[in-house]
Amino acid sequence: MGFIYGLATLLLVTTVVEPSFSVLVKQPPLILKYHNGDLLKGNITVHLIWYGYFTPIQRSIIVDFIQSLNYLKAPQPSAAAWWLTTAKYKGGAAALVVGKQILDEKYSLGKYLKNPHIRALGNKPGQVNSVNVVLTAKDVAVEGFCMRCGAHGSTRTRFAYAWVGNSEAQCPGQCAWPFHQPIYGPQTPPLVAPNGDVGVDGMIINLATVLAGAVTNPFNNGYFQGPASAPLEAVSACTGVFGSGAYPGYPGRVLVDKITGASYNAHGVNARKYLLPAMWDPQTSSCSTLVRRRYGADRGKDSVWACARV
Repeated sequence: MGFIYGLATLLLVTTVVEPSFSVLVKQPPLILKYHNGDLLKGNITVHLIWYGYFTPIQRSIIVDFIQSLNYLKAPQPSAAAWWLTTAKYKGGAAALVVGKQILDEKYSLGKYLKNPHIRALGNKPGQVNSVNVVLTAKDVAVEGFCMRCGAHGSTRTRFAYAWVGNSEAQCPGQCAWPFHQPIYGPQTPPLVAPNGDVGVDGMIINLATVLAGAVTNPFNNGYFQGPASAPLEAVSACTGVFGSGAYPGYPGRVLVDKITGASYNAHGVNARKYLLPAMWDPQTSSCSTLVRRRYGADRGKDSVWACARV
């Protein structure tokens, strides 16, 4: 089975519709149909294959994010609260745990990877109750990088794998938005990345997208809308939405750190902050965000939050 593409940050827009009374018209519900396939539920191990060079700080940002998805002690809004939306899908919750980490800093397959290379790298760790995630460094080109940003897939032996690349030097306007000026559409100022790394903070958005897709549509017969070859999934159905009031070119209302000026909408382990995309909520048939009002720099606060539907 091939890749399912995750377009978490790719915005192919050329015009902006300014907010008006027309946006008050009630939109029809967004429906992701369940196709009666198996989902990944229960305890799921996330094995990480670091392909190319990542600094220890970059690796810690990503590992902390995955650990944050089950860290219920974080202040709200939290990454764990965001991930709990996946528990509303058939079968209940999936608890992600970081497993093996493989460092391939010598570029064993070269610096240009095609889909079979990604699949081969994803074969290295364990394959039972796991998602094997290949993370490529900023100097690694991947087939179709700029058109997908991240992807997940499965094999005939029914193990799930995923890929996300660092877009700092490749397509940051597509794959690291809203932390980088977009290539298409309105040229609004980029947001400040919460961990100070545009490429890796962009990876978090895309990793969140493919992990949500991997547990809710691991074998291409779970939850999605549209054709199975190019499905809209739990997060990719809500592309470009990070807070309420979002529209093309505007990510929506998010929190702002009053010291650093960084934008975020979720707390995690080790005092981390992340910007996470909206996720489709099967109970409300809508894209659910963590923040509906803007605080932080606007109000001198950065810890007040509310769930919202877009």
